[in-house]
Amino acid sequence: MTVIQMGPQDGLYYEYFPVSNEKCVTFVFFNAITSDTNAWETVIARSLRESGHGTLTFNYRGQTDSPFSPDLTLDENLIVSDAITLLNEIKPKRPLFVGLSIGGLFAARTYLAGSSACGLVLINTLRKNGPRLQWVGDALVRAVTVGGLDMFRDLFLPLLMNEQWQQENRKSFLKEPPDYQPLSENHGHFKLLSAAGRLSDWDVVYEKLDLPCLVVTGLQDHVFLELDVVDELCSRLPKMKRIDIEGAGHLLPAEVPEELVVSLNAFAQEIE
Repeated sequence: MTVIQMGPQDGLYYEYFPVSNEKCVTFVFFNAITSDTNAWETVIARSLRESGHGTLTFNYRGQTDSPFSPDLTLDENLIVSDAITLLNEIKPKRPLFVGLSIGGLFAARTYLAGSSACGLVLINTLRKNGPRLQWVGDALVRAVTVGGLDMFRDLFLPLLMNEQWQQENRKSFLKEPPDYQPLSENHGHFKLLSAAGRLSDWDVVYEKLDLPCLVVTGLQDHVFLELDVVDELCSRLPKMKRIDIEGAGHLLPAEVPEELVVSLNAFAQEIE
């Protein structure tokens, strides 16, 4: 296990593989809030490495194997600052940022804060501040307060995942009421959901994302997807390419990883 120390009680778990082909890029992956490196390493990162690309996956403080101080606020500013620190330490060759869900917001903020990148991939990221998004964020926190991540998954995965994934995985969910356990307010995922998940600012100056951008949207996302918002924000990206995937929902690395690998490889080749 590789951890970069961020303080006496704090660190970032990461997995780094440099490029094996000098013409390739290093994919730097930014997680969703309740995810970890396994979302990328199970299929996607391994497949990209087989094509010669480098990969850097890491967990935010509060995610698996990334410790944090008990009094620390795990918010957007901390995540972006940590990402910059990690990138400055690793110095990956030709980094290409890839963010899933809110991870795309953190990736964009990291670039706008001055980190170098040759491209940016936003997977189900584009959304706007407003009462609907705030309500969803508050509801996620309420769900884990009452029944932990199990209740959160049982309530939201049918709305986030595609129908094929639902059919194949439903048997692993829907616990009996006594089996739900509240998530402690000191748990990393609770602190991430209540701070970064609820309080992040989605008002990005998209016009300043002046690098090649790939926007990937799963059309079966029934929680965060608002197509008119995606259309509007895409129009503000100076160098934008867009892919809509009809057979995917919100969490593409779990639903259509092979299709996502093809799109990432193609985008990297265009940048090369």
